[in-house]
Amino acid sequence: MSALPDHARRRFLLGTGALGATALLAGCVSNTPPTQANPAPVAAGGDNVAPGPPVTIGFSAPAADHGWMAAMTTNARAQAELLPDVTFRPTEGSADVNQQIAQVETLINEKVDVLVILPADGKALTAVGRKAMDAGIPVVNIDRVFDSPEAYRVWIGGDNYGMGVNAANHIAAELGRRGVTNPVIAEIAGTDSLPLTQERSAGFRAGLAKHGLSVSRRVAAEFTVETGERQATNLLQAASRLDAVWNHDDDQGIGVLAAVESAGRNEFFLVGGAGSRPMMERIKAGGSVVQATVLYSPSMCSSAISLARLLGQSRGMSDLAEHEIPRSITTYSAVVTRDNVDQYLDVGFAS
Repeated sequence: MSALPDHARRRFLLGTGALGATALLAGCVSNTPPTQANPAPVAAGGDNVAPGPPVTIGFSAPAADHGWMAAMTTNARAQAELLPDVTFRPTEGSADVNQQIAQVETLINEKVDVLVILPADGKALTAVGRKAMDAGIPVVNIDRVFDSPEAYRVWIGGDNYGMGVNAANHIAAELGRRGVTNPVIAEIAGTDSLPLTQERSAGFRAGLAKHGLSVSRRVAAEFTVETGERQATNLLQAASRLDAVWNHDDDQGIGVLAAVESAGRNEFFLVGGAGSRPMMERIKAGGSVVQATVLYSPSMCSSAISLARLLGQSRGMSDLAEHEIPRSITTYSAVVTRDNVDQYLDVGFAS
């Protein structure tokens, strides 16, 4: 996947943003001197673009056996390369939890300044996260949250429930635009045993319910191309008519679309999940059942590296008045359609 410098600069930590600019403008035009009741504008983090003290960031993530997961590591590396004051120390990705724990322990023993950890299993890696924190090494926990808040300094991740809600809102609006009554709505979920899948499905049900709609048919794949194709085939065979489908994951969506094309079905529209570049390109081109995708962007990993840098330099975020990095940051699951796809192509990941 390509590096994302424009996104990193535009959307997150690097540079002065609208809030900071507004504060500066307010300070320039106000004729009222600062008082306790009317304090001067604050930008506690200072200029985050300016180089600071050198920081060594250790990074650990699972094996890149999935397009989204591969993009997480790619984004982390690309963001670190943009920062001249950062030394990036990644471990080799592994699907084995015990191996990931051992790799993190090695980084702790090497006394890196900050750790960025995307755990294969949040519960299993909680103890090693606490070990790092106890050793005075701040931990940036990405996406799969540790069991204890004592195991991390800041968490950054996606909004699985909100992802489901936004998918539902888009589907309801599109069905209304098309004048479809009594729609047959299907859901192709990810791995049902995972909390993230459960949260996405709960948000989808709640979002549809607000519009007086519900899921008519549901199958669960396992975030792979093979299971996506198999479960979509089962769904299409069981349902002679569909009006809308939400597929939780664009990687498994490759298999879903293979099943759709094999069955020759096009009477419905499909909304994807996560925001892969191939899905965005289909959306832009038109002529496909794919009409939208709901972001769960691996750009969060770029932001995690920027957060780690600021933690290592004891800086806050320049657009915020607080002197410290926030405790948690939840990314937003925007809906990407043909109308706005050009705005989001820079965060699309390879499937």
